[in-house]
Amino acid sequence: MPTLGEVRRRLGQPGDNGDSRSFREPAEAARLLPDQPASEVTEAAAALLAQAALGAVGVTTLLTALRGAALSAQPERELVRLAVRWTGGFAEIQTSWGDTVASAGKRSGQAALVKETLRLEQGGRHVGALSVAFAPEWRGLGEVLAEYALLARLRTAAAGAARRRVGERMLDALLSGQPGEGGGLGGEAFALAAATLPPTVADQAQALDLLAAVGEGYFSERRLVGHATVRGGQAVWLWTTLDLAREARELYVALGASTALDVRLGVSSRHSGASADTPVSVQNAFAQARQALGATRPERACTVFHEIDPLHALLADGSLTVLAAQVGAQLAAVGDDGRTVQTLRAYLAHRGPLSTLARALGVHPNTLRYRLRRAEELLGGRLDDPALLARLYLAFHSESGQDAQLLVT
Repeated sequence: MPTLGEVRRRLGQPGDNGDSRSFREPAEAARLLPDQPASEVTEAAAALLAQAALGAVGVTTLLTALRGAALSAQPERELVRLAVRWTGGFAEIQTSWGDTVASAGKRSGQAALVKETLRLEQGGRHVGALSVAFAPEWRGLGEVLAEYALLARLRTAAAGAARRRVGERMLDALLSGQPGEGGGLGGEAFALAAATLPPTVADQAQALDLLAAVGEGYFSERRLVGHATVRGGQAVWLWTTLDLAREARELYVALGASTALDVRLGVSSRHSGASADTPVSVQNAFAQARQALGATRPERACTVFHEIDPLHALLADGSLTVLAAQVGAQLAAVGDDGRTVQTLRAYLAHRGPLSTLARALGVHPNTLRYRLRRAEELLGGRLDDPALLARLYLAFHSESGQDAQLLVT
């Protein structure tokens, strides 16, 4: 183990100061020599540690074995198996969203082992994690193994990118209305999803391409046939579906975990596999995904087509502009800074006695009744009339109603 005295000599300090304290990491040496420039101490300490490692018996064998595993056909699996054969402990590699890619050894029943989890990152992007449990004498192997695990994850991602380009061409053809031999889905039921990012994301093209790659990786890990592309400012995926609700939820989690971005995701309904080679069917699924995406209000959320309000298309296409403007003008006459509108919204959503609603609004029941009667006068109808209630619902929930600032909260 190198000493601090050796560090001082590398820094050009005269004489042998006899400082025999040792260190395991460059940062530790910098802490122990606060009177010296930290960057110079760190560099000198790193050189000494590297020199000591080169002289260690078996280091060449170690690095050669790790490199061979990382460059194998199944690098993650071979790396964890190699680590466990050496140490008798436990090793596991996970995706950035928590799926186990490869695992070997036993995690439990080995209390004496030193356990740690190391995050795998490349250029600030989270690409996975390595969890290990080794005997104390193997301390330090985890960090070395993590570097090769990162290499393995990047190789897997690169192989996925090559596959993705083929699927991308298939999907682009289908979305453009060209026949595509089933999109490679083998006649199985399929679904389609579309995602967008906030406009504040600097490089939209690069971020969407990354998003598409993450989704493709998710389907690959699930052994689902999936294709991805970027189209019209959206990342788009077409895949064979087994459990649509679970896949939509997990895809959304994977996208957010891997990119740390606010992702909005819309997912189509399940479509028959017999129509996977029909461009019209794929285009219909794409239209559903975009409608679900349009119905996704929060910046970070996921919506499946069959979950959206059946009136969404009517509410969102601007057809209700006149109705929303009319209701807005009628209620504006009360001049109470939106309290009547807020009360009406709460009334439409409430089920139960007015006294309960009054408590929820923090007003006296008589105040609530007065506001409702005043609203009836302005609207020219009664709130027990289904036709008036329908008008209010449509006006309050339309896109034009938002523009008229009827969404008072």
